[in-house]
Amino acid sequence: MKTAFTFDDVRRIGLALPGVEESTTFRGPSLKIRGKLLTCPAINKSAEPVSIVVRVSLDQRQELITEAPETYYVTDHYVNYPAVLVRLSHIDADALRGLLRMSCQFVTQENSARTRQARKPKSSRLK
Repeated sequence: MKTAFTFDDVRRIGLALPGVEESTTFRGPSLKIRGKLLTCPAINKSAEPVSIVVRVSLDQRQELITEAPETYYVTDHYVNYPAVLVRLSHIDADALRGLLRMSCQFVTQENSARTRQARKPKSSRLK
């Protein structure tokens, strides 16, 4: 049986990606990009032990779960969030690296979209 990765392994792989920084969430370690969460240990009781939460789009999550349900999953607690749960005992280094890159793109694009939306001028309501 394959040995599961730990969050230390996730940290090492993630910190090698551009712009990724080590941080914390309210209950433990995390990786962020520009202050936005990429991944952290899955601490909700609905998640399986030795799992992480990784931010991805809902479409990407569905593709991952469909392609590899033994590795990727979601629970009711996380279903409304753009994130996927990952069983660290079922993923290899290349897949984890690719998933973290996917998350970086998603979080960066999401952040850019929010910034553009915030910059849009409010329409004036002259009567």
